[in-house]
This record gives sequence, structure tokens and C-alpha cells, in this order.
Amino acid sequence: MKQLAWFLKWTLKAAIFFTLFAFALNNQHDATVRFFFGQQWTAPLVLVVLVAFAAGLLIGILGMVPRWWQHRRAAALARKTAESPVDMSTASSQPPHGI
Repeated sequence: MKQLAWFLKWTLKAAIFFTLFAFALNNQHDATVRFFFGQQWTAPLVLVVLVAFAAGLLIGILGMVPRWWQHRRAAALARKTAESPVDMSTASSQPPHGI
């Protein structure tokens, strides 16, 4: 069973690779990207698509960074408070809510 899963995983990876390779071969003609003020960039279409994908990936990652930092700070604070000793003299005899 484990070898079958390994084989299926590599078959899927090969199918994705050959699909992208065929896409690249079929889109070798030049594309022109026009910017502001008459600037333009001419490159193969597959390269333009790759750059657009990479730029979208970068913008998405940069958009996630502030929230990621916030979660890291909250996790560090939770870890710090979990490590601090609890005073059992103030604990009530009632179980916590929801238990």
C-alpha cells in the first residue's frame, strides 16, 4: 500500500511537470507588457506568466507577514504564561467552565 501511494504521488508530480512543460513549449511566442509612460517589456509569454505568478506569490506572502508576526507574539505570550507557576491557593473548588 505504501509503495502504491509513493507511485501515485510520483505519477501526479510527473503529470504536473509534463503539463507545465507542454504549456511552456506551446507559449514561446513573444508577448509585450506595456507599462506607463510608453515603457514596454517584450518576453516569451511563458516568462510573463511566470513573473506574474511569482509577483502574486510575493504580494500574498507580504500580506500575510503582519498577521504571522501577531500570531507568533501571541504564541510566545501564551507559552510564557503557561510556563509560569499557578498559585493553587486562589483556585476555586469548582471545575472550570465547560468541563
